[in-house]
Amino acid sequence: MITANMHEAKSRLSQLVKAVEETGETVVLQRNGKPVAEIRPYQAKKKIRRDLSPVAALRPILAAGYDPAEPLTEEEWPKDCR
Repeated sequence: MITANMHEAKSRLSQLVKAVEETGETVVLQRNGKPVAEIRPYQAKKKIRRDLSPVAALRPILAAGYDPAEPLTEEEWPKDCR
């Protein structure tokens, strides 16, 4: 691990990034002797592959002749919603 204060990092940024690229080294940037940031090699996140194919067991089974787009009659509505 390489540590560098802010002034040193500003003047040597190219060298620090080169060290990160070539050796995989981590650079810790410090302000007043306290770590505030780090530069480390970039690691691309793995893409999560999701299986979004439909599951036959979850498919609704509608009664014969039922049209879900047809409005409900007054008797079909629950009493508290009339």
